Amino acid sequence: MTGYGRGESDAEGVGFTAEIRSVNHRFLEMTVKLPSGWGALEEEVKRRVRRWVRRGRVDVTVTLNGDGAAFRKLTVDWEAAESLLQASRELTERLGITGELTLGDLLHHPEVLKAEERMPNPEGWKTPLLGAVEQACQSLSKMRRREGRVLAEDLMHRIGVLEQRVEEIRSRAPQVVSDYRGRLEERIRELLGGVDPEPDRLLTEAALFADKSDIQEELTRLSSHIGQFREALRQEKPVGRRLEFLLQEMNREVNTIGSKANDAQIAGKVVDSKSELEKMREQVQNIE
Repeated sequence: MTGYGRGESDAEGVGFTAEIRSVNHRFLEMTVKLPSGWGALEEEVKRRVRRWVRRGRVDVTVTLNGDGAAFRKLTVDWEAAESLLQASRELTERLGITGELTLGDLLHHPEVLKAEERMPNPEGWKTPLLGAVEQACQSLSKMRRREGRVLAEDLMHRIGVLEQRVEEIRSRAPQVVSDYRGRLEERIRELLGGVDPEPDRLLTEAALFADKSDIQEELTRLSSHIGQFREALRQEKPVGRRLEFLLQEMNREVNTIGSKANDAQIAGKVVDSKSELEKMREQVQNIE
């Protein structure tokens, strides 16, 4: 599911900001961006995020801010400063230029004053950094839960539509055999020039067709899957993969019904059912 979370924490003048963005994905894919020198905490950050997120493409970014954000130390290149001063004196003597090199001139010269990055000790700052990540995860979870409730309502509606189609197929199924027997009897009568067909032969053909086109087992399993799907939607724990499995099984049963029923009306209901299943499949891929 999509979502965004942000968290902040600070300790001893060093501030941490964690931002987490997630988009839909069937599996969990995570990238973590930490400040330079903090890579040792990447696995700790991933473990913390996995407590909250099971599916999705997740991007985690942690930045430093505040007085200690730079972790830098300023150093003077004395050799460069002395060379610059000596060059200034030589220019003055040779060219007769007046004026003196000032401290400000030296400080602004890129070769004199240099900032050196100090490598931090990540373990010493693990607690505040993970605290920011935890806050971001909580914020992300709230947003994803809101989206999850909307998706659950939509899926509940669609599973209701599917169940209605199943009941329509169930009601139509007994009539299929009767209609087949009537068509068969009429066709045989035409071929025999108006003579009524033998009742035993007609009954045998109808029984064979009834056995071949029987879809009661498929309807029973389909109704069971629908019930399990509803039950899973009411649970608080991650159910995305279970819902995907149930949809696969429902699609299998619907396909079997379509191939066995041999009836135009049922075929139309099967097409409607497959359309609803496909819409649900797309939504379920977004669910934790």
